Amino acid sequence: MPMNTRPATSTTLREINLRAVFDVIRAGAPISRAEVARRTGISKPTVSALLQDLLDMGLVVQTVRAELGPTYGALFFAPRPEAAYVLALDLGARRLRAVLADLAGEVRLRRDAEVAGVDAPGMVRAAAGLADELAAAAGIGRAELQYAVVGLPGVVDRRAGRVWQAANIPALDGFPVRRAFEEALELPVTAENDIHLAALGEQWRGVGRDTSDFCFLSVGTGVGAGLVLGGKLHRGFAGAAGELDLAFATEPGRGFHPDDPCAPALLLHAAGRLPAAESAGLTPERLFARARAGDPAALAVVDEEARRIAAYAVPVASVVDVELVVLGGGLGLNGDLLLDRVAGRLAGRLPYPPRVEVSALGDAAVLTGAVAVGVREALERILSRRFDAPGHRRPAVR
Repeated sequence: MPMNTRPATSTTLREINLRAVFDVIRAGAPISRAEVARRTGISKPTVSALLQDLLDMGLVVQTVRAELGPTYGALFFAPRPEAAYVLALDLGARRLRAVLADLAGEVRLRRDAEVAGVDAPGMVRAAAGLADELAAAAGIGRAELQYAVVGLPGVVDRRAGRVWQAANIPALDGFPVRRAFEEALELPVTAENDIHLAALGEQWRGVGRDTSDFCFLSVGTGVGAGLVLGGKLHRGFAGAAGELDLAFATEPGRGFHPDDPCAPALLLHAAGRLPAAESAGLTPERLFARARAGDPAALAVVDEEARRIAAYAVPVASVVDVELVVLGGGLGLNGDLLLDRVAGRLAGRLPYPPRVEVSALGDAAVLTGAVAVGVREALERILSRRFDAPGHRRPAVR
């Protein structure tokens, strides 16, 4: 017998059924008791008892469907979004973004804070301040916050709760992020790589919704990728999946790799192609604006950027055969100039090239993924507490 099997008991079966009923309500609300029974295959008496459980827990409410006319006493059920709230955080080198979302995943409020030059403990304090500010603005108590998710640059060691290789925020390197945020927020916390969360956001509410295998490629001040394979986020053995810069790294002191598409590398390339007077003070935004205006030199730089992005995408596409590459980040969002160019490069190098699309979520991709994770974890905690209470004891894992 496998070591981690869990014997089926009336408690575990009830828990499984409760989750099934709640999932059906979330997907089909407002929905009748009879329709819940039909979709789940659970008997109507059992569905009635489970619906009462969900009502007692505050996760669903009774409602009506006026468009149906007389329903002769039939009751309909819908999720109750305000049953709990989650906090999503996106920590960057200059700015900390925070949103408060309800249990339906809808963002209620957003607040940002400047954190440029702030040390790691100061960033944590800023997050706690934003949490207080959001709760007060929403008119809820901090106790109604159930879970928090923090998106960070670098490799997140989820077992140790630390982040490594945080090149954009050196102050975070080796910092015990999970413990620090949990203590400051007084909430359970998931710390995750920001690009991994962006991929989950794109899967949940972006262009990756109908695709089981895709790569979210973020091109900005750095380059990183989030991989969704078989419908699930692929973190890898150490959580370092998608760290493409490691595959294109040069020896120390030798500058950028010739294929590096990050903003500093691109501007360095542009400085060597544009007249000195025109390259002074050049930013990616100005460069792309000049390309849109038809400047030949700027368009040549954009062509080179498309070549570099494709060079980073080819190894991913050739190894795991993704269907889609989603471009995000400050540079990747310039889809009007990049999409066709990148797609053409991929078609020239791969027998089965993935299609290329721009993120539908823009700079909200990380926060959207964090909300998705937070809602899932908050629901798990609420449902689990029902069966961890006295009289609903879980069997020991054997």
